[in-house]
Amino acid sequence: MANNEFAVHLYPKMRLLDHIDSPKDLRALNSSQLSQVAAELRDFIIDIVAAKEGHLGASLGVVELTIALHYIFDTPKDKLIWDVGHQAYGHKILTGRKEIFDTNRQFGGISGFPKRSESIYDDFGTGHSSTSISAILGMALAAKLKGQVERNHIAVIGDASIASGMAFEGLNHAGVTDANILIVLNDNAIGIDPSVGALKKYLTNVKMGVAKDENLFECLNISYTGPVDGHDIAALVHELEQLKNVPGPKLLHVITTKGKGLKKAEENQVTYHAPGKFDKITGNLIPKSDGGLPPKYQDVFGHTLVELAQSNDKIVGITPAMPTGSSLKFLMEAIPERAFDVGIAEQHAVTMAAGMATEGLIPFCAIYSTFLQRAYDQVIHDVALQNLPVIFCLDRAGLVGQDGPTHHGVFDIAYLKCIPNLIIFAPMNEMELRNIMYTAQLGLPHPIVIRYPRGRGTTLDWKTPFKKIPIGTGEELKKGTKVAVLSLGHIGNMVTKLIEEMDHPDAIGHFNMRFVKPLDQGMLKHIFEDYTHIVTLEDGCISGGFGSAVLEYANLENAKCIIEILGIDDQFIPQGTVEELQSLAHIDLNSLKKHLSNHLH
Repeated sequence: MANNEFAVHLYPKMRLLDHIDSPKDLRALNSSQLSQVAAELRDFIIDIVAAKEGHLGASLGVVELTIALHYIFDTPKDKLIWDVGHQAYGHKILTGRKEIFDTNRQFGGISGFPKRSESIYDDFGTGHSSTSISAILGMALAAKLKGQVERNHIAVIGDASIASGMAFEGLNHAGVTDANILIVLNDNAIGIDPSVGALKKYLTNVKMGVAKDENLFECLNISYTGPVDGHDIAALVHELEQLKNVPGPKLLHVITTKGKGLKKAEENQVTYHAPGKFDKITGNLIPKSDGGLPPKYQDVFGHTLVELAQSNDKIVGITPAMPTGSSLKFLMEAIPERAFDVGIAEQHAVTMAAGMATEGLIPFCAIYSTFLQRAYDQVIHDVALQNLPVIFCLDRAGLVGQDGPTHHGVFDIAYLKCIPNLIIFAPMNEMELRNIMYTAQLGLPHPIVIRYPRGRGTTLDWKTPFKKIPIGTGEELKKGTKVAVLSLGHIGNMVTKLIEEMDHPDAIGHFNMRFVKPLDQGMLKHIFEDYTHIVTLEDGCISGGFGSAVLEYANLENAKCIIEILGIDDQFIPQGTVEELQSLAHIDLNSLKKHLSNHLH
């Protein structure tokens, strides 16, 4: 008996995943071995994400689907797109990146999202939602024009993403083509937060077998199969094998559980979307020492909005599918009838806010900076052109860290500054965020954009009495004699700290400009007269940004001082910690210290 136990310990069951470096290796296995691969792949993801952090729940939910897709289809010859890409960790591990997966989302490592330059298996870069159907349709139509009629084209899209307008546009077009595409609807009833809307209710009815006789997708001329258990790998392999040979546009409806295989992640799907570090055995989150730290800007926004809404019944809050990330959840909990999660629908969110403004309501539209890009025409045409006082609260402005270039909020100043009627404000701290929200709800003659970063502020005692901020005014924080630093937003706190460390602090003046538009022209005139060197500092792109606005005004005034602009150069910034990326962009404390020292010697 002892000898048998020793033998089992010495020769454990072979790990199949160790021998899979490409989908070709996967396809060499017997289909009966795929369940073992699924268990090993799920454990591998949990092991790495528990220690390195990342997007957990979405990838755990599609382990079986990922294996089945690569097992049946001839990737990379057959094209496969993962919508958004949160769920693509298993895909990356099976396509040659297993040994470097611990660098996921790290500076110099692999991206947290599919990326064309990273692998031939990443057929289309994602990060924002609802693009996969349009992209895969474009590939399929291109294949047809090139005579590649045998090639398959697969898009995996979630139930939250398929409710977005762009996905409907893709479905609408696909239904009148004979393109060889397969849309895999990964239905888990949640995006980052729970899915919302009528389509969610329809899909729930389909799953329960109580939907009306006509199938929505069949009505769009897209062949429908399902629902299928997304964790039954044998059933998935069978259905995909059948659909592989069905011509034209088709949809496979797959039911999955986000966080599958980790009990805590299944029970708390919002938290375990991106949980931070956790115990890989129990799933328990590893506590972070938040005690004694300033609040996150998003929470200052959320709590302040509730405070204002309780005394102003015209205030409403709107977010496109980010109630937790934006902290609009606090208003949803306190006054649910005046808080609206519209799903992944940025265009709709902006125009709905405009409609509310026409009726005298005061809409606070909370959107990540990078996602407002998706509603640019609505900001111009529906809000600014009509001069409607919508209050845009742009969370995640500036460098956001490990989500990388798809999520950095570095373009908003440049793409908004050129729009007439728009006020643009960036608070340096929590109190300024509170006060500008208070000022905006008192009534403004124009729409306003309030941009603030991901992460924490600077002050523990931030719930101070409200003060009105005069529009277009900056603040002189410190008078100097030679060099003036004009900072915008939270990054100005770094300047305050730096001046205290400088050899000649009296020579440096510091101005918290706050407003990109309108600029404080009176203050700027005095600065142009009093200082020989001016340095502008922002956490957005230099081209068309805050520094450019100062330079344009200096030119109008025929100012004689030297003006240098510090910000993000004309490039896409990769993933990494905010500190690493600020250093890369030369807007970190050490870079600024060297820059100012050169002017003082």
